[in-house]
Amino acid sequence: MSVQTFHLERASTPTGVMLIVTDDQHRLRAVDWEDHEDRMWRLFRRRYGENAIALDKAQNVSTARRALDAYFEGDWGAVAQTPVATNGTEFQSAVWAALRQIPAGATLSYGALAARLDRPKAMRAVGLANGANPIAIFVPCHRVIGADASLTGFGGGIHRKRWLLAHESGAAPVLQSVQQETA
Repeated sequence: MSVQTFHLERASTPTGVMLIVTDDQHRLRAVDWEDHEDRMWRLFRRRYGENAIALDKAQNVSTARRALDAYFEGDWGAVAQTPVATNGTEFQSAVWAALRQIPAGATLSYGALAARLDRPKAMRAVGLANGANPIAIFVPCHRVIGADASLTGFGGGIHRKRWLLAHESGAAPVLQSVQQETA
């Protein structure tokens, strides 16, 4: 088994320090919060196999990092155009592509997303694919909500989902990140 080496950056954001993982082709492979690094590694193992990924410190600021910074400054389109490589199943990839079609500031229920995929009874499968998304914000799984408009699970925590949705609607509180940038 060959080991793939990806590049890791850490970025301070209003929602905490985020981990940004890119490959040699400058495609985004993973984004998660530092306090959820275990989740990121768990998703890597599922997609690539045990011990198949190594991370080195990125030598330069990536396009993904610049896009994430622009997103937090209010440029929603910056993350929408960033190239990604998720290595998911065919169904997961279809769900993640559909997520990227939900406009910033909008939300969609799991059922509505399943219907968009011509699989109206696949709400649970859509939810599982949503939960396995390795690229938070860029593949905006935070825009999916419950049928009753409730904020359902989010890998980064409901408090971050709430903040991201408020940010996209222009109503986010100003938060000061408590962690220093170490990129």
